[in-house]
Amino acid sequence: MTEPSHKRPEFRNINAFVDLPSYRLPAAGWVSILHRVSGALMFLLLPFIIWLFDKSISSEISFAKFRAAFNVGVGIYPAWFISLVTLALIWAYLHHLIAGLRHLYMDATHSVDKAFSQRSAVFTLALSLGLTVLLGAKLFGLY
Repeated sequence: MTEPSHKRPEFRNINAFVDLPSYRLPAAGWVSILHRVSGALMFLLLPFIIWLFDKSISSEISFAKFRAAFNVGVGIYPAWFISLVTLALIWAYLHHLIAGLRHLYMDATHSVDKAFSQRSAVFTLALSLGLTVLLGAKLFGLY
């Protein structure tokens, strides 16, 4: 066996302030971490999701309050904050859905090689962010 051209670093005692900032996480790692973050975000904001759903379907008056929440705000929360939280929920749902489908596809087809993992992770990030931008533009009234 030949000696590699460059020696890989060995981390025995990892110092979070020295070693972690220089570590470059691959796209698949980012997708995995963001999949967990998006799931946690959707879980934590579940009361807000239920409130939005309730206001949107209960009656015409409650639907008017629902729309007003995005125009003037609710209580101490201004409209831009409600829209920003809703945008975060849109991203969380889209990312969690697309990353979940990626994981299911990889499990079903046993596509676990490094090249496919990299390509599908970049595709997942690009698609979830692209769709979030499109739906965010609609949310903020750009079209």
